[in-house]
Amino acid sequence: MIKIVLAEDQGMLLGALSALLDLEKDMQVIGKATNGKEAIDLVNKLKPDICIMDIEMPIKTGLDAAEELTNHDCKIIILTTFARKGYFERARAAGVSGYLLKDGPSDDLANAIRTIMDGHRVYAPELIDQGYSMTNPLTNREIQVIELVSQGKSTKEIADTLSITSGTVRNYISIILEKLNVSNRIEAISKFKENGWFK
Repeated sequence: MIKIVLAEDQGMLLGALSALLDLEKDMQVIGKATNGKEAIDLVNKLKPDICIMDIEMPIKTGLDAAEELTNHDCKIIILTTFARKGYFERARAAGVSGYLLKDGPSDDLANAIRTIMDGHRVYAPELIDQGYSMTNPLTNREIQVIELVSQGKSTKEIADTLSITSGTVRNYISIILEKLNVSNRIEAISKFKENGWFK
């Protein structure tokens, strides 16, 4: 019997997924979570074979939880509506076994679970090409700068936080705009967020 923990913050979808998977003769949902922290707690407590997680959940996202469970025996499947390159890239870096989209047929999920239990990885086909073609172009320092910009910090505040000069911050911001191919800070934040590159 394949033991499963589900993590989904929409109650109706959580119930429907649970009911669907319980219909499979070789699967049993042993725990349900409504956020990433609950998912981690349930995985540690119940020791399931598989944890299926949404991405955008309160307290901890599915990606945060997946990163925390990287070295756990439980295999992680991300099940989301978001076919975003950055999310997929982050999920792969966390070592998830599957990344599937919610609009796929319900049979696909059960089949993916069995395939993953056989030691394979399963990614939604539409994600693979885009996931490999677009990676975050920013360096670690540039990421620190854009994260501080997104928090509404001024050039001087960013300079003080990172112990660099305001001129250096302005240089970093120019480089970030150029690399992301945008014309201002708001567009840069929006593009960075859209690609799921914020931690």
